[in-house]
Formats: sequence, C-alpha cells, structure tokens
Amino acid sequence: MIHVRRLSKFYKDGENCPRPAVDGISFDAMPGKVFGLLGPNGAGKTTTLRILGTVLKPTSGTAVVNGFDVVEFPEHVRRQLGFVSVNTAIYDRMTAWEMVYLFGRLNQIDDTILRSQIDWLFGRLKMTDMRDTLCSRMSTGMKQKVSIARALIHDPPVLVFDEATSGLDVLAARELFRTVEDMKNRGKCVVYSSHIMSEVERLCDSVAIMLDGRIVATGTCEELRDQWKQKNLEDVFYSVVDHAEQVQLAEHEEARS
Repeated sequence: MIHVRRLSKFYKDGENCPRPAVDGISFDAMPGKVFGLLGPNGAGKTTTLRILGTVLKPTSGTAVVNGFDVVEFPEHVRRQLGFVSVNTAIYDRMTAWEMVYLFGRLNQIDDTILRSQIDWLFGRLKMTDMRDTLCSRMSTGMKQKVSIARALIHDPPVLVFDEATSGLDVLAARELFRTVEDMKNRGKCVVYSSHIMSEVERLCDSVAIMLDGRIVATGTCEELRDQWKQKNLEDVFYSVVDHAEQVQLAEHEEARS
C-alpha cells in the first residue's frame, strides 16, 4: 500500500551545504496493518510523512501510495490519503460541521451520503455537542477532533496520523484509538507517528525507529523487545538511540584519527 525506497530529503544549511532531513530510508506499510514511525524531535519523521502527503518533494528516492508515485501523481495520492497532524490548520469562521462538510464536497461526495457520514463520524468522535461551534472558539482538543473528522470523511484507503492525540483528553484519545483499530480491521493502511510509546505498543503491528534521518531499527514490538532485551518499547527506544549515538561517536573519532 505504501512503498518507500531510498527516500531522501536534503536542505541547505547556513553554509549552503546539503544536510539530510531524511537520508535514504526504505519501508513498506501494508493494508490491514498499523505501521509506527518513532524518533526524537528532528529525526525526520514529519518530513517523511509530509513527503507521503505530497506537501514536500523528495530530493531522491521514491514513495508510492496505493499505486501512485508522490511526485508523478500528487493529486491521485491526495485522494488516497487522510492526513492528521498536530499542526493542521482549520478555518476560524467555520463551524465544525461546515469544515467537515467542505472537505467532503471537495472530495466530491454525494450530499446525502456526506451528511450521513458526518453524522456517523461526529457520533463516533463524540463531536455532536460541538457541531455548531465556530472553530475560533474551540480548544486545542476540539480543533484536533475536527482535523481527524475531515481526514476520515472521504473514507481513504491510507491514513497518516502524526502526533494525532496531541491536545486530546483521555476519552477523546480512547475514541481515536478505537477509530484507528477500526480502520485497520476494515483493511486500511495506517501510518502512526507518536512520541507516546504506550500508544505505539497498543496500536502498531510494526515499528521503524528513526534517528538523524535514518531508520536505525525496525520490526514488530515483540521482535524489538527481544532483540534489545527490554521489557517495553520505551526502553527499546532509549537503547536504540544510545547505541546509534555511540556508533556515530566512534565513527567520528575514527575519522579524526
């Protein structure tokens, strides 16, 4: 469903030298599975997801979403994709219902079907009581609910969640988890990025850990716990990052000698 091969994204630094935000990564995310993408701030996770969402173009390599290359067919990719990000903007002068309705119409959903789908989504995400609330008057959590609803409204085969529980209360986060699990059970491909390890262990079938633009470990949560001899994913994450930093330090010292 998502096939990434040797994907890179370079930016110029202050000295006009290319610096990698994403450095030659490869992975596959399959239908009916949740693929987790982990890493500290600056690891390259969001850049990778923005490339998948056609917001950024890669410097090199390929990314294919449900059969469509993100560079050659960006409009087709966007139709395949629902994207939820902590930084997703919404229109202050619209109500929650108007926002989701707008995105449904942009995706050319029949009006009768769209209204029924909105009612279902608002019930599922516990948004009925905020249906007519202006986005300008919403809390961070309420705005995030609107972003989630509009990402799901066209029933896309591929879903990307980038820190999607940020700002949500416990009950709303639980509904999001149920939604992700439901999408998985319906055969959709889900990419889930979060810094909260308990979320990842609960939801993800496989995980890739990124550091400095590279994937430094990958596998199921069980495989990673066994490989790194740790009891939970959080300790695995720390072990992977510590090991990668030690390798980088050794390489740096060797280059200096």
